[in-house]
Amino acid sequence: MSIAKKAAVDWKAVGRRLRELRGFDMNQAEFARQVGISQSQLSRYEKGDSEIGGEVLLRISQKFARSIEWLLTGKEP
Repeated sequence: MSIAKKAAVDWKAVGRRLRELRGFDMNQAEFARQVGISQSQLSRYEKGDSEIGGEVLLRISQKFARSIEWLLTGKEP
């Protein structure tokens, strides 16, 4: 039996999903305030320039009722 290949996170795709969650009714500053990060950090996340830590992923997941798995992979558990 082979060992499963470690899954890599596509941070640009994660950023696109964050942007999708934010929608058109909410600006970056408001979204960032709701999850407790700076607007500039959210911008880096949305561009895929920065990895998102577990604590922030959990806050986003809880606030917007989406699974962490969906945030990271685009697939529901």
